[in-house]
Amino acid sequence: EKNGTSVSNTVEYAYDDWAIAQIAKKLGKTDIYNEYMKRSENWKNVFDKSIGFMRPRSSDGSFKKEFDLMSTHGQGFIEGNSWNYSFFVPHNPEELMKSMGGQKKFGENLDELFSMHLPDEFFADTEDITREGIIGGYVHGNEPAHHVAYLYNVAGQPWKTQSQIRKILTMQYKAKPDGLGGNDDCGQMSAWYIFSSLGFYPVSPGSDEYWIGSPSIVNAKLNLENGKTFEIEAKNQSNKNVYIERIELNGKSFEGYRLKHEDIMKGGKLVFYMNYKLKK
Repeated sequence: EKNGTSVSNTVEYAYDDWAIAQIAKKLGKTDIYNEYMKRSENWKNVFDKSIGFMRPRSSDGSFKKEFDLMSTHGQGFIEGNSWNYSFFVPHNPEELMKSMGGQKKFGENLDELFSMHLPDEFFADTEDITREGIIGGYVHGNEPAHHVAYLYNVAGQPWKTQSQIRKILTMQYKAKPDGLGGNDDCGQMSAWYIFSSLGFYPVSPGSDEYWIGSPSIVNAKLNLENGKTFEIEAKNQSNKNVYIERIELNGKSFEGYRLKHEDIMKGGKLVFYMNYKLKK
């Protein structure tokens, strides 16, 4: 109770420590890697398994008794609530899913997040968050939640990632002076748009993977710094065809939802075959 943002600080520092560990690994600093990988699990210290959500602790080590999952004030979070920050373990979503009760429960939590009604009282006095930047309880107008729609992939429901990504691209970005549903801290709102329009996104920056979403472009070409090019094409693209029927990478079938950075840097072509029918 001595720190009003203890939970958001803890989960963000846990991710930061994971990122430091990746650098240490590249440098061959095994001792530093092990230390920071251990620290990257500190999010577990504020995860209350009895309720399946992040929750602040009191100075005596017990979980805070007066606690509201929806409230953004005095609950240990900055510019958000437990619903927003409980999904912030981008470096280990599989372990988070396990802590929340498994794949089925994890998917149900995501469903509830995107479909709930968030009353004005829970964000009216919160800086940078407006009704326009909210879908259900998902706050796209504030960056810590930007990876969340992609988590349906790990929940075994990639079609929901595809649907939500296209919904966000349509609802949260307009070609108007007030076209963003929140601030563009460090260009993150814009970066999310570019990546997601191309059809993939770095759920955990610092890893060598991008997670597949649903492209909104018809064709794009990336001119890489090594002189090669990587082309993305979405066949049968339309506002209704938001679901991916299949994917090809350099003419071969691409399975799963994780695209490697090295596959991009080698140059080549990624082709999405879009459809209005979801594929389970």
